[in-house]
Amino acid sequence: MRKRLLGAMTLALLIVVAGVGCSSKKKATTSGAAGGGVGDEALGSGAGSLEKYKQGLPPGEEGPLKDVHFAFDSYDLDEESRGVLRDNGNWLKDHSTAKAEIEGHCDERGTVEYNLALGAKRARAAKDYLVALGVEAGRLTTISYGEELPLCHEHDESCWQRNRRAHFVVPSE
Repeated sequence: MRKRLLGAMTLALLIVVAGVGCSSKKKATTSGAAGGGVGDEALGSGAGSLEKYKQGLPPGEEGPLKDVHFAFDSYDLDEESRGVLRDNGNWLKDHSTAKAEIEGHCDERGTVEYNLALGAKRARAAKDYLVALGVEAGRLTTISYGEELPLCHEHDESCWQRNRRAHFVVPSE
């Protein structure tokens, strides 16, 4: 009896360890729900949004909404970023049926987990500012890709600056 219990516990432990060891990288996502702070990110799969890159504009291509950029290790909006977001907010108000997904991106420095969390905070900061400008929260969703979808692949500051961004995707309907 004791051997069976020990065997079952060992098997359960192996399953848990194998599941953790074999898990793929997950993307931090947030829904379009209003409220909550910048730290409300939850883990989920970003695979559906990766499909948009195959179907729509490739990374780095400009759509109707412009990217905002961030300083290293920061999700604070500077005056230039707020100006871009005001323009984006005006476009969204003029196109009242349009929805937007805000993607948070980071440079390659830092751990995968840290960059996913920072990307989520960047996307959330952009969303919160747009909502404060009068864009309906339900029209905006956020997702973090961390360092997974860089625009630039060089290993220098000018390239890393391009990768630290909140990117806007307006899905075609």
